[in-house]
Amino acid sequence: MADSCLLCRIGAGEVKVSELHRDELAVVFDIPEGYPWRQAPVHFLAISREHIPSAGHVRDEHGPIIARMFVAIAKVAEQMGVAKTGYRIATNVGDDAGQTEHHLHLHCLGGRKLGAKG
Repeated sequence: MADSCLLCRIGAGEVKVSELHRDELAVVFDIPEGYPWRQAPVHFLAISREHIPSAGHVRDEHGPIIARMFVAIAKVAEQMGVAKTGYRIATNVGDDAGQTEHHLHLHCLGGRKLGAKG
């Protein structure tokens, strides 16, 4: 764990968030209404508990982590009521893409018809 990494601290349970799923490989949590980076009526993040800086750093050995993140997203999307209507999964890789937290995380957006930019 990188001590200064907010998402590592969330994964370790040191920072409290509105958790929707937690297991040994991944955590999924809600982005609450009113937060400036919430982009849709349903917006949650799936994070790896292991510190992986971005999707660009994923290696073969990370396969179980990535699979678990997607399985958790599907379960949470069902719980949040967006599985049938659809949702978007997005990630940023690097500064030019707008990555502000350098820890692998997947944004999940839904709850309304999404345009090309969200």
